[in-house]
Amino acid sequence: MGKIIFIDVDGTLVDYENHLPDTARDAIRQARKNGHRVYISTGRSRAEVYDYIWEIGLDGMIGGNGAYVEDEGEVVMHQLITAEQCRHIVDWLHERGLEFYLESNNGLFASEHFEEVAQPTIKEYMGRKGRDTMDVTVRSAFPEMIFDGELYRDDVNKVSFVLNHYQDHLDSVEEFPDLMPGTWGGAGETALFGDLGVKDITKAHAIYVLLKHLGADIEDTYAFGDAKVDIPMLEYCHVGIAMGSGGDEIKAMADYVTDAVDDDGLYHAFQHFGLI
Repeated sequence: MGKIIFIDVDGTLVDYENHLPDTARDAIRQARKNGHRVYISTGRSRAEVYDYIWEIGLDGMIGGNGAYVEDEGEVVMHQLITAEQCRHIVDWLHERGLEFYLESNNGLFASEHFEEVAQPTIKEYMGRKGRDTMDVTVRSAFPEMIFDGELYRDDVNKVSFVLNHYQDHLDSVEEFPDLMPGTWGGAGETALFGDLGVKDITKAHAIYVLLKHLGADIEDTYAFGDAKVDIPMLEYCHVGIAMGSGGDEIKAMADYVTDAVDDDGLYHAFQHFGLI
C-alpha cells in the first residue's frame, strides 16, 4: 500500500464557489495511479458530495466532520444524532426563531424559512472568503437542498443553523450537553453559523477508524485542510498541509503551507512530497 491522503473539500479541494481546479483533479488521479489512496475528509454529508467530486476518482470519504467513514463503497462507521436528539434540536431552534438545515446522507433538509433568512448570511460567508457575491443564492450554494422535507428524522449527521447572535451558540452549549456544539463561517463572535453534531467525533478519530480498517500505518498519512476544524486531522496525520488560502491558526500549526486552492495548491503540494 502506498501513502494515504486525506483532503478537506471546501476551501481545499474546491473553492467556496464549488469550483474544482483541473490541476487538483489531475493530481489526485495521478497519485492514485502511483498506488496511493485518496479520501476526502469533510464536514459535508454524503448527499453533499456531488457527482463531479466522485468522478475525480476517490477511494472513499470521511463525512460529517468524522461521523461517517466509507471505503470503496463500504460503510466502515456511521454515527448519527438520535431521533430524540433531532426532535429536541428542531423544537429548540423553532422556539428561538432560528433557521437551520439538517445534514443527512439522504439529503439536506432546510427549515421553513431558511432560504430567505439565510440569503444574506450566505452572501456574507462567501464575501469573507473573497468571492464575488453578486449571484450567490442559497440554492446556488446548496444546489440539491430539500425545502419541504420532514424535519423530525433519524438519519441526521449534523445540524447547522443561522446565528442571530453569538449567544445562540453559547446557549446551544448549555442546551445540548449530549451533543458537540460548534460554529463556522468566522472565528469566535464573528461566526455566522452554529452547528450541532455527534459528541466526541473528529476527523482525526475517523482517520483512526479507517486506518484500523485498512491495516495501515499513521506514518503513511498526509492531510490537507484550510480551517480550524481540520486542525485535529493535520495534527494526527504524519504530514499536515495547510492551504495558502486557509486561516492563520491552521497555517501556524501545519508542517507545510502550500498555495491557495485557486493557485494549484493541491497539485504543487503533491509534487513537493513526491506523490506525483
